[in-house]
Amino acid sequence: MDLKELFANPETIAGLGLRESLVTDLFLKHSLVAGNSTLTEISGTLKLGIEHVEFIFHSLKAQQLIEVRGMCGEDYSFSLSATGKKVAQERMNLSGYAGPVPVPLAQYEAAVRSQTGSARVNRETVARAFHDLSVPPDLIARLGPALVSRSSMFLYGPSGTGKSSLAERLLRVFDDVIAVPWAVEVEGNIISVYDSSVHRAAEVTPRDRDPRWQFCSRPSIVVGGELVPAMLEMQRNPETGAYVAPLHMKANNGVFVIDDFGRQIISPRELLNRWIVPLERHVDYLSTAAGLKFPIPFEVFVVFSTNLDPSELADEAFLRRIRNKIFVDAIEPRIFDEIVDRRIQSSEWEIEPGAREYLRRVCIERGGDLRPCYPRDLFGIIESAAGFEERDPILAKAEIDRAADTYFAAKTISKVTAGCPGDRMAA
Repeated sequence: MDLKELFANPETIAGLGLRESLVTDLFLKHSLVAGNSTLTEISGTLKLGIEHVEFIFHSLKAQQLIEVRGMCGEDYSFSLSATGKKVAQERMNLSGYAGPVPVPLAQYEAAVRSQTGSARVNRETVARAFHDLSVPPDLIARLGPALVSRSSMFLYGPSGTGKSSLAERLLRVFDDVIAVPWAVEVEGNIISVYDSSVHRAAEVTPRDRDPRWQFCSRPSIVVGGELVPAMLEMQRNPETGAYVAPLHMKANNGVFVIDDFGRQIISPRELLNRWIVPLERHVDYLSTAAGLKFPIPFEVFVVFSTNLDPSELADEAFLRRIRNKIFVDAIEPRIFDEIVDRRIQSSEWEIEPGAREYLRRVCIERGGDLRPCYPRDLFGIIESAAGFEERDPILAKAEIDRAADTYFAAKTISKVTAGCPGDRMAA
């Protein structure tokens, strides 16, 4: 189906793809909650074209379920009649949902499949996506093909090497706009999808669009240790009877980053078993409280970021389905110096001669290698110390040593207690 046709505002109520009674019930329930209302207000709340709102309004008025209070310019001001309130309350008792009019599941699936991403991905666009990071060229060369394939990836390597920062910026490669429904209807069940904390609304939207769709940037969801199995299933609101979409449904046509994979409450095996079919077949199955099971599209670019060995987290069968396994290692001195220079330029601190080179040497001696997190963390400690002493921060050798003593203390402790197994475990 052509995208313009897919998101065009239907000419008739039948064109919404829903039972007319469902739309009428939503009109009645909102009117009951609002008390006095106008057609414009109803249109905005239900995300329904004004012509459809007028059609329902005149139908309910003919049934004497609505009483006109007056005119607001060219708009009607109205409320429900006593009979209308009774009917609306009956509908409210069956389902308390009074939000936006949903789109049918089939239309949602067609929309997601048609918006899988068509951005041009090459070395230039990937480098531009990471413009605020210092990324080695060889890493760019490995990330690029993975983005072109749009298949999921493992980013793994030592902690502090920038895996999370890389994962969070992958979406920058795609600078287009997609349409996300406010809600989806499945055999009478309503699932809220659009989430303002996840979806960033576009400043400009197409004309004559179906208002049930919100145009926005591609979504990016990042979860860490807080991920639990319930987040991957629909959650039913006991008051309204409607459902809230699981995280990966909200992330459709975007990126879903699982940070610190292997450290979640949900076990790696449980999560991987949950997603082994969706990752391969691009379809997931959800269930309602009544036992209705139905498919939804799974067009999500999933990124697993971990400092653990992937072979210890997943079996061979699952790893085979994650085609892109990218190792993110410690960085070379040139890249480390670039990161330090960025910090220096943004901080405008006084710099002691030789401090830049000294910082690199201390990190190698204390940390064993060079990692992108070291400049950020050590600069933060130096700045905090200066704030505590009520003076301007300075990048000096003495300040670097002082910060390093704090930052690398855990490694010092582990060496001191190396002869005592009990102390080593406690450390």
